[in-house]
Amino acid sequence: MALEIKIPSPGESITEVELASWFVEDGALVTKNQEVGEIESEKATLPLIAEQSGQLHILVKEGETVNVGTVVATIDTSVEVPDEPAEAQAEPEVRPTPVPDTKPAAAATPSAFSTVKSTPVAREMMEKEGLSVDDIINGLKKITAADVKQALKQEATRGEDRKKVSQLRKKISERLVAVKNETAMLTTFNEADMSAIMAIRKKHQEKFVEKHGIKLGFMSFFTKAVTEALKLYPSVNSYLEGEEVVSPRYSDIGIAVQTDKGLMVPVVRNAEVLGFAEIEKQIGDLAARARKARLSIEEMSGGTFTISNGGIYGSMLSTPILNPPQSGILGMHNIVERPVAIQGKVEIRPMMYIALSYDHRVVDGKDSVGFLKTVKEFIEEPSRMIFGARSPEQVLLDL
Repeated sequence: MALEIKIPSPGESITEVELASWFVEDGALVTKNQEVGEIESEKATLPLIAEQSGQLHILVKEGETVNVGTVVATIDTSVEVPDEPAEAQAEPEVRPTPVPDTKPAAAATPSAFSTVKSTPVAREMMEKEGLSVDDIINGLKKITAADVKQALKQEATRGEDRKKVSQLRKKISERLVAVKNETAMLTTFNEADMSAIMAIRKKHQEKFVEKHGIKLGFMSFFTKAVTEALKLYPSVNSYLEGEEVVSPRYSDIGIAVQTDKGLMVPVVRNAEVLGFAEIEKQIGDLAARARKARLSIEEMSGGTFTISNGGIYGSMLSTPILNPPQSGILGMHNIVERPVAIQGKVEIRPMMYIALSYDHRVVDGKDSVGFLKTVKEFIEEPSRMIFGARSPEQVLLDL
């Protein structure tokens, strides 16, 4: 029986996709529920799954654009699949890296110069005289150090790689250009002293891992700080829809993740009600699946605000680009020890520059600066997050 593998629908508005890659060769034995390939659309990457075991017959090559519902392969389920070969077939093809021949020229085999081209006249002369390509090459001259250096120089400076731009990257490019052209995007900056957070992590990390099974990172602090600040500055959590400004009463926080396929932004839903451990777990899970291109469209849609951490790549300062239709995005950066003035004295503190890009059509300057200043205060004094921007002393004194 021939079982068809059809292109699944990545979303309602998508009619065609690119067959990005096959993980197995034509004629390979596959097992039930094995990922045999993947497709790319302008919104997401999806796997192609073998619904039954059998022999795979590929009908569409890698890189081709096909319509949703197209049959791209079949599985001959009448072919028996042993357990061991099936596991071996599950691995993507790995092409061996060429290794330079280290044997002396005199020991060259007839296949050593099989790629050398010759003219018809030359081939006729060689046949007439009974000479091989090896005889000609070995008889020309000795290879000198200069020859080797020249070959290495040509190999190093003249090579180039080309690959087709994926539909996902095309869509990302279009959205980035649209943001610059269609929004009044501005960026405001501040800096945060990371001493308090780093002290909390150092003090409680072991018990946190023991209880929750995951490490306490910086992202949960910033996510919680953002959700609390958005309650005080709802315009930063808003977006334009026609002639209306929509202000959600919840915070769905997008976490920007860099992948081989491009930048993806999975969303942590209702982050305002989540604890630190749940935030860390969700971010870890979403980021891991984003890098494997295994996120659904629903998991990357509907965010109200985004956080981007360029600091993990060493960025000192940047102007993050909005993720439409959102009106705000927070940029985190690397932590650098810098001299700062503390109560009239110079101290070395671990400092991070933070940036808020916002759509000035929705967010006023006062709100943008106030929001970022509040995030800074939450990071520098985390206990404030519990009391809605007030310090414990202010709550105690009802101030």
